[in-house]
Amino acid sequence: MKYASLIASILLGGLFVMSAVTVLFGLAPTPELPKDTPMWHFMTAFAPTGYLTFVKVLELLGGLLVVIPRTRNLGLLVLGPIIVNIFAFHQFVAGDGIFQPMLIGIAVLSLFLLWSGRQAWMGLLGRASRPS
Repeated sequence: MKYASLIASILLGGLFVMSAVTVLFGLAPTPELPKDTPMWHFMTAFAPTGYLTFVKVLELLGGLLVVIPRTRNLGLLVLGPIIVNIFAFHQFVAGDGIFQPMLIGIAVLSLFLLWSGRQAWMGLLGRASRPS
């Protein structure tokens, strides 16, 4: 289980780190969006504000924290709202749905890491095991 969690954290963290680095440092060209679509309006509204840069910095931070075993849960806490936003974007703005292989992979890896660290998360629910 320890190795499975390590592999899942490297995959999930690496995915977010590479995504953030690619956008923050302009390593790939930005794809042209079809005009007058909900996605075009969304990106046109948010791109000049710096909001996407803020999200990419949090993705970079969260991805790095997820890879380090000691800070994995903190990284999941940072990435959680971003992952929900990714799913909401694809469902409501892009309109291509949430059942894409990459999105399913992100969900599976995130849920597996949450499950494997469930003891640490129980403290948030008030169900932490009390030492004897």
